[in-house]
Amino acid sequence: MSLMRERVPCVYILANAYDGMLYVGVMSNLIGRIVQHRDGAFDGYTKRYGIKRLVYFETADTMDAAITREKQLKRYRREFKRNLIERDNPAWNDLGVSLGLPPLAS
Repeated sequence: MSLMRERVPCVYILANAYDGMLYVGVMSNLIGRIVQHRDGAFDGYTKRYGIKRLVYFETADTMDAAITREKQLKRYRREFKRNLIERDNPAWNDLGVSLGLPPLAS
């Protein structure tokens, strides 16, 4: 399954820095949505605080399952989300780069 070519339901977590502010979202076109966040396409929380770094994502079989997981993650405390991120991404690297996006400007 390629996130670049297919519409794949995903739940994702963005951050503005290492151990920084977090945003949890859901989308079936992860790459497209990350580009929108990076471009500041929508006013709101992520644009206001510069939350653009993809630090965690997981795929789901259906959009309903992804939405359920998003709601679950939003209810969890920050410590749980930090542990989830650091399990696979301890340095909070921008995973968008591994998906083919250019590195974020410093």
